[in-house]
Amino acid sequence: MMESLWWVWIAAGLVLAILEVVVPGFLFAGFAIGAVITGGWMGLALPGTGWLAASLVNALVVFALVSVAAWLAMRRILGVRQGQMKRIDHDINED
Repeated sequence: MMESLWWVWIAAGLVLAILEVVVPGFLFAGFAIGAVITGGWMGLALPGTGWLAASLVNALVVFALVSVAAWLAMRRILGVRQGQMKRIDHDINED
């Protein structure tokens, strides 16, 4: 049953990607990547990946791990731009 629901993961990933465009800040991009990769992996039904489609718990664990890895990779690659964060080096009450 779960192996036939691969398209739900892909659709959820696309919805999350669209939501990412509306809400800036890379909040949903990692989840979108995780959902698309999980759905693609389930849809391909590669040999040895039957455990992924065996239960919802397995699919959710893969989704969570891929989402966190994607978010960390994007954070590392894109990072915080210079000047985006205001640095305070003194307290205004210390004079």
